[in-house]
Amino acid sequence: MKKSVALMIGLRYTRAKKDNHFISFISLVSMLGIALGIIVLVTVMSVMNGFESELRERILGMVPHIVIGDRGDGFKDWQSLEAQVKKNPEVTAAAPFIDAQAMFRYRGRTKYGLIQGILPVKEKEVSIVDDYMIAGSLGSLKAGEFGIILGIGMASSLGMSLDDKVTILLADGATVSPAGISPRYKRFRVVGLFEVKSELDGMFAMIHIKDAAVLMRKGDKVTNLRVTTKNVLNAAFTAYEIRNEISDEFYVSDWNYTHGTLFRAVKMEKKMMFILLIFIIFVAAFNIVSTLVMVVTDKQSDIAILRTLGASPATIMRIFIVQGSLNGIIGTIIGVIGGVALASNLQQVVAFIENLLGVQVLPGDVYFIGFLPSVLEWSDVIYISIAALLMSTLATLYPAWKASKTNPAEALRYE
Repeated sequence: MKKSVALMIGLRYTRAKKDNHFISFISLVSMLGIALGIIVLVTVMSVMNGFESELRERILGMVPHIVIGDRGDGFKDWQSLEAQVKKNPEVTAAAPFIDAQAMFRYRGRTKYGLIQGILPVKEKEVSIVDDYMIAGSLGSLKAGEFGIILGIGMASSLGMSLDDKVTILLADGATVSPAGISPRYKRFRVVGLFEVKSELDGMFAMIHIKDAAVLMRKGDKVTNLRVTTKNVLNAAFTAYEIRNEISDEFYVSDWNYTHGTLFRAVKMEKKMMFILLIFIIFVAAFNIVSTLVMVVTDKQSDIAILRTLGASPATIMRIFIVQGSLNGIIGTIIGVIGGVALASNLQQVVAFIENLLGVQVLPGDVYFIGFLPSVLEWSDVIYISIAALLMSTLATLYPAWKASKTNPAEALRYE
């Protein structure tokens, strides 16, 4: 009964009277501040989720999720190893490759990079590169024709285009002669260009696995088996399982060794951004304190009358906690609805602003994507809502406690 009375009176106090419009205005400001903070936080978190998703798709779509390599000079029967690895339920595909570090030379220009010999038919199953070809395709690589596919960044650095011939120099396995050590080299014709808009565009090239075997003198051996998993974020555990299933002559590594630092940095940045932006809601919640302090001062006589009628200090506290928390609840509801709506339609909103102002928010030639990605995760919305409600409720405690300590005799002395 006491709780229902506290709820009824608390809701009653939220409605404005003729003589306290200023208090109502401050209450409205606090409510809108919480809503705006939630909208900003939900939108920013969604954008960061979008960037993380794009990075994961573009980078981890190019680099192997898991690599199985030979501890020696390579291995021949990669088909048997592929069949064994595919028994793991998390493995979706596997493909052999031969990789090496190389120098690329064209008309006096030289650039360092990575070269990878691939089997085009199998590579389509484990890589996204064929989806980001801007000229040619993986099928353009033919055994014995010594064709090469370059990233657009490397091609631009060397000043190359389709059908140009680039010289590949390998320091590994250099020829030793009386004249000294000379690197192994071979000329390749550019048959394709790709652009995934990551650092791989400027340092990565692909040739046919048969041509790579000739260039690197591997015969019918390959150096690695590339494995793609269902859940890329769980690749480390899958790699551990594979390591226990195959022979000790092979080593197993996953993408965390090569690109884990980048994604850990992204996650850390997301956490720090959440902490910083939550202060927007924190500041808005402080307005609830000022609102309730003014309400308590304005309602001194009401509090005294309630106390003389038998209301306990706890009941008085609940009255003002209800009034202050209602601002937080309404602000949170408005903020969640607005944040979800904005995050879900962010690309359309940004496109409208770009057309209206004639500007481009994310120029495609500067950033790795030419649009503002947004991935709404409901877990973020839940955490933000809980944080906003918690801060709004905590902000009511001190003013409500002060109200419960009101002395009825002192409050009614001059009434």
